[in-house]
Amino acid sequence: MTLSIDQRASAAFPRAFAALRRGLRPLVAAALLCAALPGCTSEQFQKGYILPTGALEQIPIGASQDQVLIVMGTPSTVATLSGEVFYYISQRAERPVAFMPQKVVDQRVIAIYFDKNRQVQRIANYGLQDGKIFDFISRTTPTSGQELSYLTPLFKLISFH
Repeated sequence: MTLSIDQRASAAFPRAFAALRRGLRPLVAAALLCAALPGCTSEQFQKGYILPTGALEQIPIGASQDQVLIVMGTPSTVATLSGEVFYYISQRAERPVAFMPQKVVDQRVIAIYFDKNRQVQRIANYGLQDGKIFDFISRTTPTSGQELSYLTPLFKLISFH
């Protein structure tokens, strides 16, 4: 029994199509994986005040309260300890994989202290280091007193633990 050319071609077509499908499977799987990966990459979240680059360098000791407002903007909160204090509060968190809970990476409170004449007396950039409130400008941990008793609730307020 001999097959015609048309019969041979129609018999070879399913085998060639099956081979082509087997060759495309890895490519389709790779394309699906590449399409799904952007949903799995990490995300970063900034909450609260975003410190402009070089803003703290524009505020010298002795600057007026109005100059601070121009450079830094409206503070997150204001306190009156032994003069007025502007607090700028921020938090940075990241999520390593989509749909996972956020993890706090950094928490900062920038405090600008004014004297009775509304002139900048001191600037502090507080954050957490080893679980304690730490001033990253003077490189010191504040001692207990009015200042620390006001900062502790601020960090607890912005923390999601």
